[in-house]
Amino acid sequence: MSWTHRRRWTSAIVCGASLILAATACSSGKDSGSPASAPQHDTGSISLVYAQKQGDQEYFIDEADGAKAKAKALGVDLKVVDLGNDANKAVTEVQNAVNQKANGVIAVVPDPSVGPQVVQLAKAGGLAFLTSDDQVCTNGPDPSKCGKENLVPRVGFSGQQMGQQVGTSAGQLFKQAGWKPEDTAIVDAWQQDVTVCTDRVKANETAFKTAAGADVKTIEVGTDNTPSDAQNKISATVAGNRSVKHWVVMGCNDENVSGGVAAIQNAGFSADNVIGVGLGAYLACKEWRGGKPTGFKAALWINGQDVGSLAVQTMYDYLKNGKAMPAEVFAPTKMVDASNWQQSGMTCS
Repeated sequence: MSWTHRRRWTSAIVCGASLILAATACSSGKDSGSPASAPQHDTGSISLVYAQKQGDQEYFIDEADGAKAKAKALGVDLKVVDLGNDANKAVTEVQNAVNQKANGVIAVVPDPSVGPQVVQLAKAGGLAFLTSDDQVCTNGPDPSKCGKENLVPRVGFSGQQMGQQVGTSAGQLFKQAGWKPEDTAIVDAWQQDVTVCTDRVKANETAFKTAAGADVKTIEVGTDNTPSDAQNKISATVAGNRSVKHWVVMGCNDENVSGGVAAIQNAGFSADNVIGVGLGAYLACKEWRGGKPTGFKAALWINGQDVGSLAVQTMYDYLKNGKAMPAEVFAPTKMVDASNWQQSGMTCS
């Protein structure tokens, strides 16, 4: 790409109120009534970096596979980078993408507090920037306190809609079990500084109450979104609530529910006294595949391959065809359980 082309492209990216790729295109200046299109790559291949947190997690492995398949189909040069849980590595990898003269970065940052820094790096380097899964704010560390105009465009799932589906399923299962509200407690576990997780949890709590038709004590537990931490934290919660006879477990993802169900069952509760409804289904299916009784009763299947593919397509459409990125693009979801997950089309690796 020529220096002139890169400069023109950078100007198109940073115009308007948002630092990077606002949901609507900016005005050209010559004609304030018509939007300026994104720069188009007429020569050479498009080079992208997909930087993911927790790249060894089943969901993100699927997401990377979906991104790679779409990139191959489109002729995009794609590099996938595992950030683990290292927020500093997110900064380093965006800088590496700038140094390697990539055209764009798709990111799932381990910690939203580095959002403004990576956005600024992308802006200074002339990179198009898109997030998947988690939100990033251009001018502050907390996306939940960010104006919509300052949120980076995102591909993923609707946290509110997913939470509603989880809470509705859990509420219906509670009602079917015939448990008394006074004998029951809900554990809702998530990493509380991740905005999309909070969206899911607040929605599942409201939906549960509606579906169950009852007020049930809710205990909110902060975790790092891993099974081991959820198990440790929820073990302590169970120990501190000896009067509870039945447990409902919800959270941000399958990891929290898996850890919670394990903690409760290890404390001596039978599978019949636990209703766990996960989000992801990639850990739930392993429980169901074993055929043993489990408190993991259902899970919302979110297909990581769909998100990875959609993210690459969205970035490609912007860079190649000048199509403005929408503020959010959502992939489909489906509730599954032990009786139907194999017929749903999901795989369980």
